Amino acid sequence: MKALFEVLRPDQKDWALAEAIDPNRLPAHIAVIMDGNGRWAKRRNLPRVAGHKAGVEPVRVTVETCARLGIRALTLYAFSVENWKRPRAEVDTLWRLLRIYLRRELPNLRRNDIRLAAIGRVQALPAQAREELEAAVQATSLNRGLQVNLAINYGGRNEVVDAVNAVLDEARRKGRLDSLIVDDDAIASHLYTAGLPDPDLLIRTSGEMRISNFLLWQIAYAELYVTDTLWPDFTRTELLRAILDYQKRDRRFGGLSPAGGSPSRESHFVGVGATAR
Repeated sequence: MKALFEVLRPDQKDWALAEAIDPNRLPAHIAVIMDGNGRWAKRRNLPRVAGHKAGVEPVRVTVETCARLGIRALTLYAFSVENWKRPRAEVDTLWRLLRIYLRRELPNLRRNDIRLAAIGRVQALPAQAREELEAAVQATSLNRGLQVNLAINYGGRNEVVDAVNAVLDEARRKGRLDSLIVDDDAIASHLYTAGLPDPDLLIRTSGEMRISNFLLWQIAYAELYVTDTLWPDFTRTELLRAILDYQKRDRRFGGLSPAGGSPSRESHFVGVGATAR
């Protein structure tokens, strides 16, 4: 938290929001569905690619803020397996923007001890994008601060399929296929996010009430926060509000609250940014 206050002023709205956050109840892992780039551009009579370009800055702000807060992991839904259905020119622009982001931000990631990882079927990316992504991952591999997972060519169902196949392959190599029992731990240990805590908080921008095949296994008990804000307009203020909303939740993981009482009415609802203000 101290690192966050270093870039804030007492007269800023974010200062008051940051002061209200309990540093002992921060989410260990935040996941974000970055949605609304196309609609942002359409409202301004701009091509869709303009929305994707405008969406780069919120990524930088979100990564920096999470690092300053001391969040352990941040997973950003950058490109789904379904996104290949979009026009070729738009998809090509996304890969170009990825390369620009990596080149521009790599020095900041290294300086701030941020580790970059890629989750998804990365091997299917265009060669140049894949090579630059792999180079950035390698260049930050020894960092020990915030881990930023870029979900690229990612699908939640694909991830579970890949995890099960990895379990089977491992058993086959060890000659234990006949006695194999696949349980929760076996699958979890072969997910793309193995070794990280499951997301505590899932943020979705643009107001859409769906999870879009994102981290299907890991978000079983994540707190959901949906804001009407489109991704290019997502700011540090929005992120701090989401964290404050998260800290108001009664997280029971299927059980009862510590007092053994009935859950509050608010705990049944998704936090919606438009009304949380």
